[in-house]
Amino acid sequence: MMNCKWYNVCPMKRYFEQGKLDEKWILNYCKGDWGKCIRYKMEEAGEYHPDNMLPDGSINKDL
Repeated sequence: MMNCKWYNVCPMKRYFEQGKLDEKWILNYCKGDWGKCIRYKMEEAGEYHPDNMLPDGSINKDL
């Protein structure tokens, strides 16, 4: 499957590269079924979402 079209500008990519985010998020959403990603849906709709919001919609205060 292709990467999400937002992957290169998504904070999830940056957090993963910095070692702050487990690879499962990238594999399951960014390089997996990105259509189920809440961040993707909100970006497509032009809706605000914080950088520390994970693909499942939960907020990680450590990011």
